[in-house]
Amino acid sequence: MPWFEIVDRRFARYVLPNAPLEELAGGFRWIEGPVWMADAECLLFQDLPRDRTMRWIDGAGLSVFRAPAGYANGQARDRQGRLLTCSHQHRALTRTEPDGTVTTLVTHHEGRRLNAPNDLVCKSDGSIWFTDPLYGISTDYEGGVQASEQPPALYRFDPASGEIRVVASDFAGPNGLAFSPDESRLYVSETGDQTHDDPAQFIRVFDVTPDGLALSAGEVFHTISPGYADGLKVDHEGNVWSSAADGVHCIDPGGELLGKILVPHRVSNLCFGGWARNRLFIGGSHKLYAVFLNRRGAAWP
Repeated sequence: MPWFEIVDRRFARYVLPNAPLEELAGGFRWIEGPVWMADAECLLFQDLPRDRTMRWIDGAGLSVFRAPAGYANGQARDRQGRLLTCSHQHRALTRTEPDGTVTTLVTHHEGRRLNAPNDLVCKSDGSIWFTDPLYGISTDYEGGVQASEQPPALYRFDPASGEIRVVASDFAGPNGLAFSPDESRLYVSETGDQTHDDPAQFIRVFDVTPDGLALSAGEVFHTISPGYADGLKVDHEGNVWSSAADGVHCIDPGGELLGKILVPHRVSNLCFGGWARNRLFIGGSHKLYAVFLNRRGAAWP
């Protein structure tokens, strides 16, 4: 059975027919927040409902990196290589220092607690952009039921100054996000209000202002089908790779679907890794998958 589907002939150049989809590990409840740690040659990801961060090393297998993990979700690395993490339970962004200690970066905006930071990216100027929906505090499965103190929003946080600002507030459920390679655009997945029968679900694209402090536009970029977009990543040519119900969808910068990587289970999140950044790691519900591609992830995840 083929592991990919070509929608546009360009996608035939992106896949390697002799490099099949591989199942790396299983037995998880719901995988989130994969991030490649190139200097340690390992993948970190969340087994979110079990409140643990896992580590996978090629040839060595699986181990627990951190438990409890504060019901961590999205992860990224800053420009100094430190691990940045979204915590549902603590409603915070944290940073793991080189000596292993964990620093809490931000927990509040205008005196009110954040909801449950979900995903984040670090821009070249060191600023951290993150989404803050209600999902992590709406059930006990992924963090624990807590009261919301402010609406869902997309934030920019500057660790150097401590400034935090809302850059977009017209979301029902902001989720995964990724910058284009030149950082002129920001893609954000809207997964909607899950209490509604028909939540709004699509990928939006924003223009980043020249000073890197704000956003404009924000129109619908692409609508995933089947399912919806959760985690997003961008390759070196600016194509968007999105999670979907049937796998991973590859979308060109103009919003056209190029093709799919077919995965047996709903995909939550993904990241590029390996020494050439050409291996796509995929969280497929309760199993971890990977596939080598003829594409490289953007230079900075």
